[in-house]
Amino acid sequence: MKYFLGLLIATLPMAAQADGLPTQKVLSLDAAQLIVQGAIEKCRSGGHKVSVVVIDPSNTLKAFGRDDGASLGTVQMAQAKAYSVVAFGRATGPRDDQPVGTPPPLSGMTNAAGGLPIMVGDQLLGAVAVSGVKSVKGEPGAEKDVACANAGLERAANLLK
Repeated sequence: MKYFLGLLIATLPMAAQADGLPTQKVLSLDAAQLIVQGAIEKCRSGGHKVSVVVIDPSNTLKAFGRDDGASLGTVQMAQAKAYSVVAFGRATGPRDDQPVGTPPPLSGMTNAAGGLPIMVGDQLLGAVAVSGVKSVKGEPGAEKDVACANAGLERAANLLK
C-alpha cells in the first residue's frame, strides 16, 4: 500500500504537466483522400480534368490526385494554391483591395482562386487546392475550381470535427 501511495504521489506532477501541453487536431489520411475523391468527382461531373492537392499545415503533401487527361501544369498550380492557403491562412484568390494582375507575394505562391483552408473550429488543419477547370466564354474556371474544392470538403465533413 505504501508503494502504491508513493507511486501515486510521484506521478501527480507529471499529470499536471501533461494537462498544460497544447493539443492539436491532425488531418487524417482518410479525410485527405476523401477530399481528393470528392473534388475530382465534382469536377468530372462537369466534364473537367483537374489535379487536387491536400497538404497539412507544414506544407507537406497529404493526398494528391491527377485525373486522367489533366495537364502537368494543373499539378504545379494546385500545389501553389495549397501552399498559398497555408502561408496566409485564407482561401486563395485576389483580395478585394488588390488590383487585378497583382503578382503573388512570394515565389511558389499564387493569387488564383481554387485553394481553400481545411479548418476545424479556428484551427487550420491544412489546405485543399484544385486546378484545371478551363475558362469558357468569359466564365472563369477558377470559380469552378473552388466549387470542386468545396465538394471535397463536404465529402469529408464527417471526419473534420
